Amino acid sequence: MIELAQDLDVHPNQTKQWREQLLEGATGVFWEAPKADPGPTVDVKGLHAKIGELTLENDFLSGARCNAR
Repeated sequence: MIELAQDLDVHPNQTKQWREQLLEGATGVFWEAPKADPGPTVDVKGLHAKIGELTLENDFLSGARCNAR
């Protein structure tokens, strides 16, 4: 530890503190469950309205196509 402190040009107590922090927190880096991505916010009412609009348009155009034959 003393040699490392000399290489890093810091006090040996600092390297000891860093080591303790690493040992306390290292398991969280590798074993902590990943946070769930909340995903994009969706305007459900707007999407339902668009589905209804497209359904009506599709039904209308299907009827128009059948009548054209």
